Amino acid sequence: MLKRREIDFQIFEMLEAERLCAQPAFLSQDRETIDAILDSAQRVADETFATHTALTDAEEPQFVDGRVRMRPEVKSALNAFVDGGFMGTSFPERIGGLQLPYIISQVINWIFSDANVGTAGYPFLTMAAANLIQAHGSDEQKQRYMLPLIEGRWFGTMCLSEPQAGSSLADIRTRAEPTGEGDYRISGTKMWISGGEHELSENIVHLVLAKVPGQAAGTRGISLFIVPKYRLDEHGAPGPRNDVSLAGLNHKMGYRGTVNTLLNFGENDDCRGYLIGQLNQGLAAMFHMMNEARIGVGLNAAVLAYSGYQHSLDYARNRPQGRPATQRDPSAPQSMIIEHADVRHMLMRQKVYSEGALALCLYGASLVDRKQLSASDEQAAEIELELSILTPLIKAWSSHYGLKANYWGLQILGGYGYTRDYPLERIYRDNRLNPIHEGTNGIQSLDLLGRKVLQNQGAAFRLLMTRIGETVSACTGHPVLGEYASQLHQAQMRVLEVTTALGKLASGGGIASLLANSWTYLDMLGHLVVAWMWLRQAVVAQVALDQPGGDQAYYDGKRQACAYFYRWELPQVLMQADQLLAMDDSVLTLRDEHF
Repeated sequence: MLKRREIDFQIFEMLEAERLCAQPAFLSQDRETIDAILDSAQRVADETFATHTALTDAEEPQFVDGRVRMRPEVKSALNAFVDGGFMGTSFPERIGGLQLPYIISQVINWIFSDANVGTAGYPFLTMAAANLIQAHGSDEQKQRYMLPLIEGRWFGTMCLSEPQAGSSLADIRTRAEPTGEGDYRISGTKMWISGGEHELSENIVHLVLAKVPGQAAGTRGISLFIVPKYRLDEHGAPGPRNDVSLAGLNHKMGYRGTVNTLLNFGENDDCRGYLIGQLNQGLAAMFHMMNEARIGVGLNAAVLAYSGYQHSLDYARNRPQGRPATQRDPSAPQSMIIEHADVRHMLMRQKVYSEGALALCLYGASLVDRKQLSASDEQAAEIELELSILTPLIKAWSSHYGLKANYWGLQILGGYGYTRDYPLERIYRDNRLNPIHEGTNGIQSLDLLGRKVLQNQGAAFRLLMTRIGETVSACTGHPVLGEYASQLHQAQMRVLEVTTALGKLASGGGIASLLANSWTYLDMLGHLVVAWMWLRQAVVAQVALDQPGGDQAYYDGKRQACAYFYRWELPQVLMQADQLLAMDDSVLTLRDEHF
């Protein structure tokens, strides 16, 4: 349930995406062109994606006679998506893309995910696979595999996890034996593979993590391989099957429209794979796709949170029930439930979580553009540093609090929220998967605190603190925003204090104690960063409010939301700082029998 007003605010007012059109890479674009593309995306999403959302949720893909059977509307929608040119939104025009800024491509993803997150999963995985091959593939691999992905003739997947390994990629068993002919014989099983088998495209390009015998143990010995569903002939056309077989389907509580598979590679010892990038560098290459996917997961979570907010807001404005606490006359007309204070709290929680997460995710997307347009290697490295520490927050904070937003949306609908008469129960189920997708939120917290915050003497963390400090300085003394700048500075100082203490703990060898409470640290830092995002939004809103005319109610709503976040959410940072400084290690001293 999309509001174009929010899109325009986030990308054109907050992030000034129109300025990108003055850059040489995007000279063929302007505001009018971007608006037309977004309008076209909205039309395709409304006409072909949104129309079967409930159908594919109720009739998820089935495993029939070794093949996947699904609703025909999925293929029709994806054909419309490809025909509209949306598969290549961020790719160069010279290879068939639209050459749009990355932030605009993410907004297009927002539009289609809002309409039908299950069907949208297929092209988004494909675009991520194409990006990986573009970054790490040989010229031949780009020609043979990347271009058909961008054209939408083939779809892509990433194959990481295995039944016995889960998220512990060091323990994968899939093998890649050199054949002596320049390729590898792949054997093993991969689990939780979205889009792993279907008949939606001419071919499927699997990107598979595997170990070559004789190489280093653990993650250092992992390489990455292109493994197509169909092998290619000398002209690059799909030929015979490549010994990739469907072993079964996983039926998840949400994202039911995206087929999720268990795949066997090399059951007949005849599955061929092609090394992409360098030997033993597979995980580093795959993280190129995973990090992009993590931004996508965060954005999807924010989009579903925002959609749920809009649905519950509409319900609250139109559902009469009860009367004000001050109204004692039982014959008086009932109030719309939006008049009740408790409902307003629930609506505001949704607003600050969803719009805060949207701002964070799109800010991350803007960093991708800024890195591409960097004037120097040093500038690009600095932007990459900032993006690296924000990525686990984008994924984990957005998916955790996006789901909380949907919780409050369901609550507003009362009993109706838990029925299929309204979309809230489906949206909640869909969003529940995002805290697990592309690395669980616990893993994101280990990555954040164990690596991103402390590595390189805390360079990424210090840069993030500098960015937040710049906004604080710009707002200090402002008659309206100065109060929030003071609160944000206070919270920032507490986070600095905690991080310094944890850094000393790590340098003293207390790694286990450091990581025992890593989720609380991510939650704390995430709240600080989203408070920063809300102050940034309030700055833009205040400038607009100081001008005569305009959309005053919208901008005042942004300012009110900032105030709400600072009154009800930001204090959590101070409480969590106290918890973390206590260095509690009770979860480490517990024994199994204590549970």
